[in-house]
Amino acid sequence: MSYDEIEIEDMSWNDELKAYTYQCPCGDLFQITLEELRAGEEIARCPSCSLYITVVYDFDVFAAVDPAGPPPTLGKEVLVA
Repeated sequence: MSYDEIEIEDMSWNDELKAYTYQCPCGDLFQITLEELRAGEEIARCPSCSLYITVVYDFDVFAAVDPAGPPPTLGKEVLVA
């Protein structure tokens, strides 16, 4: 069971990591890449602890995205770190 369910729109795009991120209670960031989303993956893991979250997103939006390109705009401005 995951720690929480998070909408992709509530996550931030991190250009350095090339991944969507979300703050973990341990202080690090949950991370999920465009490649993982395109493959239908919905689990974002924290690299520093054992927690993970379920990312809620529209698979069809990400299935057509080029993983080498920019992330899709999700109804708000994409944050670039």
